[in-house]
Amino acid sequence: MPLSGLFKSFTGWSFFVLAMLFSPSTWAVENAALLDLTGHWVGFAALAIFFLAYALVIAEEQIHMRKSKPVIVAAGLIWGLIAIIYAQQTDPAFHDTAGIMIRHNLLEYAELFLFLLAAMTYINTMGERGVFDAIRAWLVNKGFSLRTIFWLTGLMAFFISPVADNLTTALLMATVVMAVAANNHKFIAIACINIVVAANAGGAFSPFGDITTLMVWQKGVLAFNEFFALFVPSLVNWLIPAALLSLAIKNVSSIAVHEYAPLKSGALIVVALFALTIAMAASSHHFLHLPPVIGMMTGLGFLKLHGYTIKIRDKRLLNKQELDGQAAFNIQDETQQKAPFNIFEQLQRAEWDTLMFFYGIILCVGGLGTIGYLSVGSEFLYGQLGATTANILVGLISAVIDNIPVMFAVLSMMPDMSHGQWLLATLTAGVGGSLLSIGSAAGVAVMGQARGIYTFMSHLKWIWAIALGYIASIWVHMWLNADLFVTASR
Repeated sequence: MPLSGLFKSFTGWSFFVLAMLFSPSTWAVENAALLDLTGHWVGFAALAIFFLAYALVIAEEQIHMRKSKPVIVAAGLIWGLIAIIYAQQTDPAFHDTAGIMIRHNLLEYAELFLFLLAAMTYINTMGERGVFDAIRAWLVNKGFSLRTIFWLTGLMAFFISPVADNLTTALLMATVVMAVAANNHKFIAIACINIVVAANAGGAFSPFGDITTLMVWQKGVLAFNEFFALFVPSLVNWLIPAALLSLAIKNVSSIAVHEYAPLKSGALIVVALFALTIAMAASSHHFLHLPPVIGMMTGLGFLKLHGYTIKIRDKRLLNKQELDGQAAFNIQDETQQKAPFNIFEQLQRAEWDTLMFFYGIILCVGGLGTIGYLSVGSEFLYGQLGATTANILVGLISAVIDNIPVMFAVLSMMPDMSHGQWLLATLTAGVGGSLLSIGSAAGVAVMGQARGIYTFMSHLKWIWAIALGYIASIWVHMWLNADLFVTASR
């Protein structure tokens, strides 16, 4: 790069760093002067904008418009209205409020965004290296009976989703079910219900298992190890409907499938690096009091370095083939690819629509909180109804509305609750989405994969069994972790 280019790059980054250093601190949010706009036309307009945007999100499957688009526009409009009102105030104390509050929300989003980007890149790389294909091939090649497949896919969904996200886990297990069941639509529908419930339940007892648990952990409300108190309640949430669903399955043999899916070079190292990254995220937060995202991004750096070694190896193989006059890799070569591995391709394959959706939702809900609606909601839910009733309702609402805005709203309200109540809110937000097929990302994704077989109505038919698991998991948590309900919140 020419010296002039280096100088421009240096000065550009210098101004960026200076702007960050001297911008108003997001921690000044506690001292921000706020107006009660709940009865103002701006408040009503913001609610209308948010509900219209979310209606478009719910109708995503019908109108084929990505869910991030309406909420990003809604966020901009809501904060624009808020900023106009505060800019019109004669008291200078209000002039910086909109900027202070939105920076606070942006900081929360930035941590979540970078954390998820690192996790998604790892998941994509493991998929590219054949880790998930190998798991699927092992299952379909064993020739298990349908009932065994039912229990194995549910069990694996329950234990994989705490590490991988529940959407990826559900899709992986649904692929197995469809491969071994062929035209047995009844079994596929029942097994898919079981997978969705298991994936959502498994994600509820791990800080990494669901976006909601991640948000609670990053907020510092609960420590990393405290989430594991939900293991037994989450297990109950899955086992009860699974046992009832299994009664409708005939114990017949599955279709014989022979699938070969070898691991690519470096696959096991990627798995080990992912485990190390999770350990670093937890340790940096617990021992060093740093945001978990620092550990995740450091782990992403390790993955990029490992990706570099894979790329060098692939280039050497390509060069060797060119010298030997071959047009492509030999069929026996484990990589079987025509271009060197590129870690940035895995980065590009992240769920960008989902990441942008989180931006829109966090800023929309943050805007409604700045207007004052979250305080009103907190007073009604946690002040009048009580924490237990409110947290059970959180799960029921999550079955209709995505659990992410629901949990972010609760975290923005920050009601004074015991650790047991915060765990209850985490549990219900995580598993409540299983009540309906549209209540979770896992359910929506599996509906798309098993289109016409696993449907909204086929899931609704078994809502009574899922509801029994939901009620039982709440009861088990309140009984098993009774001592946590008297522990003061952080």
